[in-house]
Amino acid sequence: MQTTPYSDAPATPAQVDRIAYGAVHLDVSDLDRALRFWRDIVGLQEVDSVPGSAMLGAGGRTLIVLHDGATRPAGRGHAGLYHVAIHLPDAVEFARVLARLARAGVPQSPTEHVFSQATYVRDPDGIMLELTLETPERYGSIEVGPTRVVLYDRDGRSHEGTEPLDVAAALAPLGDGPTDLPLPAGTFVGHVHLHVPDLVAAYGWYRDVVGFSEHALMTAIGMADLGAGGVFPHRIALNVWHGPQARQPEPGTAGLRVFELQVPASAALAALARRAGTSVEADGSATLVDPAGNRLVVAVAAPA
Repeated sequence: MQTTPYSDAPATPAQVDRIAYGAVHLDVSDLDRALRFWRDIVGLQEVDSVPGSAMLGAGGRTLIVLHDGATRPAGRGHAGLYHVAIHLPDAVEFARVLARLARAGVPQSPTEHVFSQATYVRDPDGIMLELTLETPERYGSIEVGPTRVVLYDRDGRSHEGTEPLDVAAALAPLGDGPTDLPLPAGTFVGHVHLHVPDLVAAYGWYRDVVGFSEHALMTAIGMADLGAGGVFPHRIALNVWHGPQARQPEPGTAGLRVFELQVPASAALAALARRAGTSVEADGSATLVDPAGNRLVVAVAAPA
């Protein structure tokens, strides 16, 4: 049995996330149709566009880049994206997006994770999006046994990893507020969840090469979680739910093209590139491919 506690101590600089997400790039089959979902329903704003691509974000920060040209929807059985998660800055904004999705008639799965509250939706190509409110103040610890995973809240009560969300309580902070406002500044990509064929290999690579922090290798359910040095335990997730033969999808499939990570300093980027056996390019980024074939680009975060 493995138990990972949540610390009561205030966050120190060493506990602040040392890895953050830049934009997540997605291939879609119909850009106009995708924009109607990601912009008009989810609430991202169009930051910029070039022919065949649209950059969407919040508060002027690009979070999702849509690339036209996929010829088939996202499928099952392959390595790649399980979902991308957009994290909301507070309970009012989480309630607003829950209400907006409901009013638009979008099927969703509101879920309680204890360390977060979330709802899951799929875009027109079947790409899964999680919209999340972080609630680490409610999280106590996680217990990983041979056949199940149990989460404990700060009061010691046990929970399954996924339970139905109390939607009425989650909507309450919005009151009679408007549902049509765009996602605000402070919204960010908070985690990416990937399908991989080998959990141990992918977990070790993201920990030892990229620098995510060990949290819990949840082999009981075929999933692993890593943090980024801060108090939130779920910054990248990995699963083997598509089996050990999962490979990258055929070209032309809608889904993940590449995701961007940001580190705080050039020294950290250079060290990461050395660990990965690659080099920093002239544009100040390093391109990596994980053991499952997922592509990521790492750069130094721009000054705030």
